[in-house]
Amino acid sequence: MRVLVTGGAGFIGSQVVAEFASAGHDVTVLDALLPTAHAVAPPTQDGRLTRGDVRDPVAVDAAVAGVDLVCHQAAMVGLGRDFDDAPDYVACNDLGTAVLLAAMARHRVGRLVLAGSMVVYGEGEYHCERHGRVRPGPRRVEDLSRGAFEPRCPDCGDDLGYGLVDEDAPADPRNVYAATKLAQEHLASSWARATGGRATALRYHNVYGPGMPADTPYAGVAAFFRSALERGEAPRVFEDGRQRRDFVHVRDVAAANLAAAESLADTGEGTFRVYNVASGEPHTIGEMAEALAEAHGGPSPRVTGEFRLGDVRHITASTRRIASELGWRAAVGFDAGIREFAKAELRATG
Repeated sequence: MRVLVTGGAGFIGSQVVAEFASAGHDVTVLDALLPTAHAVAPPTQDGRLTRGDVRDPVAVDAAVAGVDLVCHQAAMVGLGRDFDDAPDYVACNDLGTAVLLAAMARHRVGRLVLAGSMVVYGEGEYHCERHGRVRPGPRRVEDLSRGAFEPRCPDCGDDLGYGLVDEDAPADPRNVYAATKLAQEHLASSWARATGGRATALRYHNVYGPGMPADTPYAGVAAFFRSALERGEAPRVFEDGRQRRDFVHVRDVAAANLAAAESLADTGEGTFRVYNVASGEPHTIGEMAEALAEAHGGPSPRVTGEFRLGDVRHITASTRRIASELGWRAAVGFDAGIREFAKAELRATG
């Protein structure tokens, strides 16, 4: 199978390229090599890499011609700095996806694996003893400012329990990045219906591992902590550190992309399916910071009580669907993955 990986020189994309190549597929890469992810140009990946932006119809048209499947990893990621980033997020993520899908339609490339994100859910799964399953709204600034971080029942104000969110949960994006990732899914679904294509969106949870970008506002929390330790500083943990996430290793994410791609040969025309990609082993952000600092041998984390609007409190995933339908399960355990990541080289950014 001839596969195009957009963003294939990046943190996740480069692992996806390696995974497809090791499985015997013919892989090509289109990457804009933006300075937010690349301080210097990466290795040529054995001639696979073409420099080009997914917003450029000419570059995309040339890259798509002759491929059997597109694995779309190119995106602007993270919460960003402020709302001034909104046009860049929409352009990179949504316009770029639209340009790509239009080229795929012209060249009759009928299979797509899309890098999605758990941010489309907003808050995770919550239940109230009196009202059952509930969807708390965005947390209020006044509550966060006084250290009241846990969402409350929107009907009675009581404490909530939390659980694993599945793919059928309603979408509720809470920031610009989340809104663009949901829009990507809608575009992919529309493309599949219009062209008879087959599309899968993989909703990544908190991906970490070797090659994460360092010292950038667009990286994930794991990179923030690891960058601080590299500088000899204590990782700064926002809120009270008890917010729960699912940290999934980048090699497991790459394996999920391969499983999704190979499954598309067996799906019907005009189909679109989403899957959570997570370890199934939730941890608090504080636990992750402690484990990383201990493995690195650096300063212990400092819980700051600070917060960011747009962050959610708890988001952990059910992986039942991807296990049963694609046969994928995470292979890298939390302890082993964190020990490796604590000593791994980070990616320099501009």
